[in-house]
Amino acid sequence: MCGIAGYSLSARSALDRTLAAQSLLAGIAERGADAVGYAHRSPAEPYPTVVKQRTPASELLDRIDVPAGATELLVHVRDYTKGHPSIAANNHPVRHGPVIGIHNGIILNDDELLAPFSCARSEPRMTVDSEAIFALAAHSHNDPLALEDLTGSLAAAWMDSRVSGTIFAARGAGRPLWIGAGRHELFFASTRRALEVVEQYAAVKLRKSEVAEGTFLELREARVVRAATFRHDVDYVDPIALPTVRAPEEGVSCLERLAVLAAAA
Repeated sequence: MCGIAGYSLSARSALDRTLAAQSLLAGIAERGADAVGYAHRSPAEPYPTVVKQRTPASELLDRIDVPAGATELLVHVRDYTKGHPSIAANNHPVRHGPVIGIHNGIILNDDELLAPFSCARSEPRMTVDSEAIFALAAHSHNDPLALEDLTGSLAAAWMDSRVSGTIFAARGAGRPLWIGAGRHELFFASTRRALEVVEQYAAVKLRKSEVAEGTFLELREARVVRAATFRHDVDYVDPIALPTVRAPEEGVSCLERLAVLAAAA
């Protein structure tokens, strides 16, 4: 199980961008410790800034730095399946052309889906299955029906450099996704608990709801501006039952450190 999280903000939001990012990371830290990363973008930037490293979340938490003008954020912790984390390109956020995204789940037909695209596996030894999601998004211009070609499980979110001010998110089979809506903020995360951590430390009140399987969302300026459905892989079953908590010590450590960071903010 990986963990994904992020936000879409209105320009009117007074949210401390960095503290909110740290809160999201601490909230999902227990879901994986093989790698960690985040990406952020402001209205003036077509391409997101990406930071990722092959460490647990606790080794990045203090060094997260999100500019005050950022309105979109993606956060990821990895518990890897395909694509060894020693290869930086396999870690999230993952790029395919103009799209950069994060994924929790397993895509079984990624090699087949990526075969037609000459730009796939653009970095040496890159094999991560998640790239297939972002390739379909890139080449379909974010058509939710393109996701119907995927076999496996997914909760994912991505930015497209051709579409400013927007985050796309989707939930397919077998992986959770929650939304938390505030006055000028919209958060998403793998768990409700991660949204509660944001409420506690970033001083926002959120209306929380779970996203249904087979749902595609377009988020802009703290609002869901489009919701659509797609046929997801209803037959997918994990071959081994995976626990949702993969790195409990990371969850405890990051939450303890977050309390110190929030007190100093």
